[in-house]
Amino acid sequence: MKLLHIDSSALGSYSVSRQLTADIVVELKRRTPDLTTQYRDLAAQPLPHWTPVTDASDPSAVLGNRMLEEFLAADVIVIGAPMYNFGVSSQLKAWIDRVAVAGKTFSYTEKGPQGLAGGKHVIIASSRGGHYSGGPAAATDFQESYLRAVFGFLGITELEFVRAEGLNISDEHKATAMASAKASIGAIGVSVAKAA
Repeated sequence: MKLLHIDSSALGSYSVSRQLTADIVVELKRRTPDLTTQYRDLAAQPLPHWTPVTDASDPSAVLGNRMLEEFLAADVIVIGAPMYNFGVSSQLKAWIDRVAVAGKTFSYTEKGPQGLAGGKHVIIASSRGGHYSGGPAAATDFQESYLRAVFGFLGITELEFVRAEGLNISDEHKATAMASAKASIGAIGVSVAKAA
């Protein structure tokens, strides 16, 4: 079984989403000892914005194909997705633009779009400065709704979120949010362990 571990936060060792993805990967490795992992740090090695490329040997095209191949080869994808200005980081969006490829991970049919990347399990570590999963701020959560939409569009129905919210409210809120997120890691990926 193959796991692709993606981090996209620009905060380095201060990043909550990076701490959570690391904890998730450790837990999944504990449950599935033969799990092989591949790591990609989108902040340390950012992808250029997507542009149409007609030459397959162009470095941008080669890099894009590598991202797509890593995604297609993975059974499980663990993604660190901090909320930046109500959405995902531009680094993560650039990666998504490389894996959402017509004819590879989705297709258009007479009955509408069809996802071609089903059967994968995606676990997203979401970090947010405020509270967006409920209350008045929920209307501005374009992070989780976008990720649900894009992975659903690709045919992925096994999508789980580990959320740490209210991180910037106070140190106490941050500690509580981290404890809650870490506690929820034990319940994620149950089907991943069963499939192994």
